[in-house]
Amino acid sequence: MCLGIPGKVVDVEAGPLRLGHVAFGDVVKEVSLAFVPAAGPGAFVVVHAGTAIEIIDEAAAARVFETLRIMEEP
Repeated sequence: MCLGIPGKVVDVEAGPLRLGHVAFGDVVKEVSLAFVPAAGPGAFVVVHAGTAIEIIDEAAAARVFETLRIMEEP
């Protein structure tokens, strides 16, 4: 089973590989953006294994965040 987590693109680094920083709440990670060339700062992406695999809208990301929050409750 695979799990993709939404995050918000903070910035995109210049260079031969398309990398960027993606925020997952308070945690920011370097992520490959090679599969989502249209993703730029402010975009929401689904990240799996350090690679953004899809661009999603903010409402879809919010639904996932809410579901994860509910799952965290006792």
